[in-house]
Amino acid sequence: MADRESMQVDVVIVGAGPAGLSAAIRLKQNARKAGQDLSVIVLEKAAEIGGHILSGAVIDPIGLAELFPDWRERGAPLNTPVTSDRFRYFTKSRAFDFPMALLPPLFSNEGCYIASLGDLCRWLGDEAAALGIDIFPGFAAADLLVDRNGAVTGVVTGDIGRGRNGEEKPGFAQGMELQARYTLIAEGARGSLAKKAIARFGLDRGSDPQKYGLGIKEIWQVAPDRHREGHVEHVLGWPLDDETGGGGFVYHMSDDRVIVGHVTHLNYANPHLSPFDEFQRLKTHPEMRKLLEGGQRLAFGARAMTSGGWQSVPELAFPGGALIGCSAGFMNLPRIKGSHTAILSAIGMADLLSDALGAGRGNDLIEGAREKVLSGAIRNELHPVRNAKPLLGRFGTLTGTLLSGFDLWTQSLLKISPFGTLHHKHADSETLVPAANAHQILYPKPDGKLTFDRTSSVYLANIGHDEDQPVHLKLADPSVPIRSNLPLYDEPARFYCPAGVYEVVKDASGMPSFRINAANCVHCKTCDIKDPAQNITWTPPEGGSGPNYRGM
Repeated sequence: MADRESMQVDVVIVGAGPAGLSAAIRLKQNARKAGQDLSVIVLEKAAEIGGHILSGAVIDPIGLAELFPDWRERGAPLNTPVTSDRFRYFTKSRAFDFPMALLPPLFSNEGCYIASLGDLCRWLGDEAAALGIDIFPGFAAADLLVDRNGAVTGVVTGDIGRGRNGEEKPGFAQGMELQARYTLIAEGARGSLAKKAIARFGLDRGSDPQKYGLGIKEIWQVAPDRHREGHVEHVLGWPLDDETGGGGFVYHMSDDRVIVGHVTHLNYANPHLSPFDEFQRLKTHPEMRKLLEGGQRLAFGARAMTSGGWQSVPELAFPGGALIGCSAGFMNLPRIKGSHTAILSAIGMADLLSDALGAGRGNDLIEGAREKVLSGAIRNELHPVRNAKPLLGRFGTLTGTLLSGFDLWTQSLLKISPFGTLHHKHADSETLVPAANAHQILYPKPDGKLTFDRTSSVYLANIGHDEDQPVHLKLADPSVPIRSNLPLYDEPARFYCPAGVYEVVKDASGMPSFRINAANCVHCKTCDIKDPAQNITWTPPEGGSGPNYRGM
């Protein structure tokens, strides 16, 4: 095989999400102030910027304002300010409001905006391009380049044009090497290169296991008399039981459109639970039916999100680069917000890299990066809410929420926590109980009007995926799903995957086999997180493959 083509740059950034683009912009801003010429490349595995971006999203503009104080004048797509908040608890047939006056101040969304994070990334991409930053959509970073001293020196992009068995098809193009003085990984939650970097450099040695939730989102067009532009609702309770963390959200956008979504915390215990079907059930609640009935579903998507918080943030820097954004995990779980802290982490790390680059350094370790990046606004955001997730995990939704509220009020008023710092003891892959000890969950058949099946939902994700390419969902041991996971856990991949990627099928003799429908994958990464055997590794497919979200 011929040597790969290569390109030398100062900084390569993997991922054109809010963190990756913000880091690139800040680096260029700093270079211009210093009168320096700096080459920055951003790789994005989606076919276009924003194509794989999925978030609620109610956006706090604090990070954006740090990057562009004049973001309004520049036309950033934050056009729907939050006008009202509501927090509710659902039983199967009723809804109870939490009095806003009793909730800690951080629950207020005053000053925030209902928006599409994908649209914001497209706008950031335009701003980055105007600064001379090279952005390459459709190029997936497949691996890290590491020199003989163990330092990261860049990344390798994935090959394009391989067949299902790895053979070179007509038009094959070998991936190229992007060699850089520093590499920033900004892939979002459970990114493939972030996972490699964390393992290679032991970045999580001093932190708790990262925790995750699976967020599923739809956009609906509803009747004008049911629409309240700027209104935000968050819901706890049904359809989840008290031992299963998560909740729903409803955000009223402009033009009679409503975002409806649900997050299931992935530390749930019952292997039969299906986050996709729990979301469909949520929409049958009388309060949800009142809003959505007669409306039209416009879009669907799913994505894992970090939720471990302060205790789970690993070391950020490794020799030759660093993690930023949700690759490290800066989600504020009680606020259900992370884009602004992702941007702030990118700005902080970019400032550190600018100093190092200005001093002529490269491919070395940025000492003390975690402490420096997490100081100030990020610490003020994440440290006070550090016990919310552990309390929910230990005491369930109702008691955990009440204890969390008490903890947040105590920290707001007295600047101390009666609990100190609670810790996460288990990774989400370790929390399932054997299927024999778990009750079956019978989900109702979708009606095609309010509730839907996976096939019709995945269609709305606009997936582009060549079937004739290597399967990007790798099994370390192909025998594990049937030999171990099926008898022990009823093979939970077919339940936790929101896109119907995994199936257990039987042949004519009744023998089961494990089928992977890779073309259905929406890149949510849940399989990589929740598989109890940790046998599935999500890797990026051929560049440009996957969903193509618009307005999400």
